[in-house]
Amino acid sequence: MNAKYQRVASLIEQRIRDGDLADGQRLPGESELARDLQVSRGTVRQAIGELHRRRLVSTQMGVGSFVTFDGVALDTPRGWAHALAVGGTPLDVEILAIAHAAPPTLAALAAPADLADAILVRRLRRLPDGSPVSVENAVVPARGPLRELPTQGLVDASLTATLAAAGLRAAHGEQQVGVEPLDAADAAVLRRGEGTPFLRSMRTSYTRAGDVVEHVVSFLDPAHFRLHITFGESA
Repeated sequence: MNAKYQRVASLIEQRIRDGDLADGQRLPGESELARDLQVSRGTVRQAIGELHRRRLVSTQMGVGSFVTFDGVALDTPRGWAHALAVGGTPLDVEILAIAHAAPPTLAALAAPADLADAILVRRLRRLPDGSPVSVENAVVPARGPLRELPTQGLVDASLTATLAAAGLRAAHGEQQVGVEPLDAADAAVLRRGEGTPFLRSMRTSYTRAGDVVEHVVSFLDPAHFRLHITFGESA
């Protein structure tokens, strides 16, 4: 008879193969799995080791990061607007522009070369009192239904939903965050003085095949937004 940890590994493997745990999705924590499967954490740890041996999961070091707004985690598959609504902190979103991106704009946003033909979606987020807290410049590939974005607009007012409807789903990506002074144009939109320090986030996401899903450059009010980074091993 198989050892208990091997039986647990087989149960988790079945969840993966059934699609209950999507490819690329982080496994639940040891405590959650132990509680769910009614075994010890030690057994779960051994089972995950067995899944590593079967090459069904991988361990990565120092890859976890997420942005929060007043403590609400925002980096979710359903987008910031959904995360904020669930967290009880909805922000008003105004679409400033949806247009084909000109080469100077793409250069200024340091867009990947794959996005030479792209659509720019520029959005402003405000607190309920009308105070602006972020301006976001998203560049997406101008192909398929996305080419019609300037005339048809976003699906359900959501860029995340629009990308999903076009069959684009992010599997991995990279993000850089720093502090930069606002230029005159962004300062005017955000109602701040030119040169005011804001968090500048540049995030690029890719499909599993390596195609660009979106490239987003955002200026975020540091009074509300934070970048959190997790480290250590996680399955």
